[in-house]
Amino acid sequence: MFYYLLKYVLLGPLLRLLFRPRIEGLDHVPASGPAIIAGNHLSFSDHFLMPAVLKRRITFLAKAEYFTGSGLRGRLVAAFFRSAGQIPVDRSGKEAGRAAIREGLGVLRRRELLGVYPEGTRSHDGRLYKGKVGVAVMALKAQVPVIPCAMIGTFEAQPPGQLVPSLRPVVIRFGRPLDFSRYAGLENEKAVLRAVTDEIMYAILSLSEQEYVDQYAAVAKAETAEKERRFPRLPLT
Repeated sequence: MFYYLLKYVLLGPLLRLLFRPRIEGLDHVPASGPAIIAGNHLSFSDHFLMPAVLKRRITFLAKAEYFTGSGLRGRLVAAFFRSAGQIPVDRSGKEAGRAAIREGLGVLRRRELLGVYPEGTRSHDGRLYKGKVGVAVMALKAQVPVIPCAMIGTFEAQPPGQLVPSLRPVVIRFGRPLDFSRYAGLENEKAVLRAVTDEIMYAILSLSEQEYVDQYAAVAKAETAEKERRFPRLPLT
């Protein structure tokens, strides 16, 4: 109930007014039945904007930290994600990844829409990074289509570290559903999972027109943080 209250009364109309999102390819999202929507992840605002424009309810796999934040902002974010029925994902290891896949498959068994960010975390610089294979595992196990989605302009509207988003138009672009039925029964083959994931990421790239980096975003973030620690920028005088 809270999800629909946010979508149609509290948050959805406000987001449409402020960001004036241009929506392209919404007809590619099936009107019924299970499907995965796989998108790029540029901003905290992505969590709110995509559900605001979809006609159907979508459940996201969201990082567990959103549910355990401290302070007023952290408690408000946690309350929102819990009330909206989103699923916390522990990203600390392989078993945590398996648990996330089990939760995602549960959503698909209920014939609902599942939202996934294959990069695993927000892009820290606006580029598109290598996808993790969990999205492929779920697509093959559940035998459901994957709809690629590109958020365009949300990085500029609210880059990492910016609490209040800038008011600027964004584009939300959905691509044609990807059918992976030809790989049925091969969800345990690493090469197949990599190929399916790369096909999904290429479809997202074609929609978003971002620069692609063949490296996991978390690794790139860690390398950038280490460089900044070792070679801090000198203040301007």
